[in-house]
Amino acid sequence: MSDYYSYDRGRGGFLKSIPPAVKNIIIINILLMVMTFLDEQDMFRNFALFYPSSPFFKPWQIITHMFMHGGFWHIFFNMYTLFIFGSVLERVWGTKKFLIFYFVTGIGAALLHTGVQFIESQIYMSQMAEGSQQAAAAYQALKYTPTVGASGAIYGVLIGYAMLFPDSYLTLVFPPVSLKAKWLVLIFAAIELFTGITSIRNISLGGGIAHFAHLGGMLFGWLLILYWKRHRRMY
Repeated sequence: MSDYYSYDRGRGGFLKSIPPAVKNIIIINILLMVMTFLDEQDMFRNFALFYPSSPFFKPWQIITHMFMHGGFWHIFFNMYTLFIFGSVLERVWGTKKFLIFYFVTGIGAALLHTGVQFIESQIYMSQMAEGSQQAAAAYQALKYTPTVGASGAIYGVLIGYAMLFPDSYLTLVFPPVSLKAKWLVLIFAAIELFTGITSIRNISLGGGIAHFAHLGGMLFGWLLILYWKRHRRMY
């Protein structure tokens, strides 16, 4: 693996022990979070992801939204998960392959999320034609609500870890139970699918969470690993 690297926990301290791609992704996310605190309106308007028919949509948002977050706990849990599981994947695959995986899953998450938004927009427009004011408000919200976060790519990282180490045990904080990685990720996927479908069927239940972006990250991660395995490019 030509782009693999060596690292030594004993030299350079904690930061030196973090693989380079994971470390730089975390740094970029933190820097953009600081910039968002300083000027939230302009940062969201330019770098969050908007629905393509929105006047705020810009093509680069399909990438930049992956480095934007809505608050401290949002970025904390995403970056903590990236640090724990992404570091393992980068050490196994090397930096180049890990970055390919990370961006494929993040962009794939955005594509599935936007595709589901298109379906939602068709539902809303159909209900608007019947005079629904609630649907009209929901359609406007769809066009003007930004999507931010690395969660799609993070869910891709989780399924990547589960496919490489399916029988390793992971322990949840709440509830405090231990499960094999493959079962835990399947449970996460089932929860996201259920809540995502529920939010489409009932326009009053969204929760502000892009459930299908999470599923998109998992789907594209699963497909990419299957492709690598089939063509013997896994390592």
